[in-house]
Amino acid sequence: MIVMKFGGTSVGIPDPFRVAIGQVARRRNRVAAVVVSALSGVTNQLLELCGAAPNARASLLGALADRHLQHARAIGVDPAGIEPQLRALRDDLGRAAGAPVGRELSDRILSHGERLSATLFAAGLDALGVEAIPVDAGAAGLVTDDRFGAAHPLPESAERLRRSLAAPPPLPVVTGFIGRTLDGRPTTLGRGGSDYSAALIGAALGAEEIQIWTDQSGMLSADPRIVPEAREVPFLSFAEASELAYFGAKVLHPKTLLPAMERRIPVRILNTTRPDDPGSLITAAAGSDGSSWRVKSIACKKGITAVTVVSTRMLLAHGFLARVFEVFGRHHVVVDLVTTSEVSISVTVDDAARLDQAVAELEAIGTVEIRPGLAVVAVVGEGAPQQVRLAAHLFTLLAGVGVGVEMISQGASRVNLSFVVREEDADRAVRLLHRGLGLDHEVAAAVPGERR
Repeated sequence: MIVMKFGGTSVGIPDPFRVAIGQVARRRNRVAAVVVSALSGVTNQLLELCGAAPNARASLLGALADRHLQHARAIGVDPAGIEPQLRALRDDLGRAAGAPVGRELSDRILSHGERLSATLFAAGLDALGVEAIPVDAGAAGLVTDDRFGAAHPLPESAERLRRSLAAPPPLPVVTGFIGRTLDGRPTTLGRGGSDYSAALIGAALGAEEIQIWTDQSGMLSADPRIVPEAREVPFLSFAEASELAYFGAKVLHPKTLLPAMERRIPVRILNTTRPDDPGSLITAAAGSDGSSWRVKSIACKKGITAVTVVSTRMLLAHGFLARVFEVFGRHHVVVDLVTTSEVSISVTVDDAARLDQAVAELEAIGTVEIRPGLAVVAVVGEGAPQQVRLAAHLFTLLAGVGVGVEMISQGASRVNLSFVVREEDADRAVRLLHRGLGLDHEVAAAVPGERR
């Protein structure tokens, strides 16, 4: 039993859409549920609608409706089937009635992207002879808190989803990205949340495998926009894939793996535009193709700011770190890397929106230095921090081309050696390490297991 999730590029372009429904049809006896994103670009269109002046919404809504109606015709689906959903979207926009769209109403409006997509996908499967039905994830049991825009699923979601989805046919085509509060108000799980929805549903159903179908053939050894020679990584552990997702690998949402990890369900990343590619298989263990240890991937996260707090009161004092992190926590500032000395602590953050308020409080603790314009480069591979010569090799390579290192983090993770460089040096550092570690020349091994 498998759960298959299809992203916006898989459902929003006619040719990949036909591949997607064909892949589901071929597995009809094994698929427990399908999860879909909104058509590519639609969530952005809906966000634009929410932020637009009331007198501009009609034309934007018309363009979005035309996009879906044209897509329905292109994939051979009766456009009349999505008219009720388009009317519901118009009704929700009417609730604003000349006023700005608030966060709660915004979530309700954003949820229509996935609802429209699920309706189209179910109709496409019906046309292939696969009995399917669009299902709203919130109505199916994905209940969340009321943090609109970034909602967290509640523990009772698993049992509710299992009861609701465990007995097809018809095959449920479930909306990704959205949920519902206990009192029935639509919520969204944050951008990229459709992957997370698929993992939650897969875990609730006890799936043998969760498949994430996208426009990339698995997780890569580097960002292909930086390293054109980047290759697919055939095997990764949950820990490796989580690190790569957190440090910028766009193919997988950082939260996706949490439910799969808890239930030890393999996750497979596949490409709708190249369905015969083996993709990447993510499991509890790293997997092996018989070769010796090696780095799996070089990840990079830009837009980083470093914050250093220096205080002689930190020397031999207890409670200093607790005070610093209490300030960050109260202002919802998420910290990535941490380094300390006898009288200072340095951290990195990737979202500086609330940093000014936090710094104002930190200045009561010590002298604060802010360094924007940085990037974190992460060398990912099980056991990387324990490899005796790895750090020396990395920093020798960087020194040879004059790339300075601002911070180093080693040992906190068993799979990741991270360091901070200036943002303008980041791409050069990634390309250098990708080549210097031999990743340009490795050939991906075939991924075993369920394929066709």
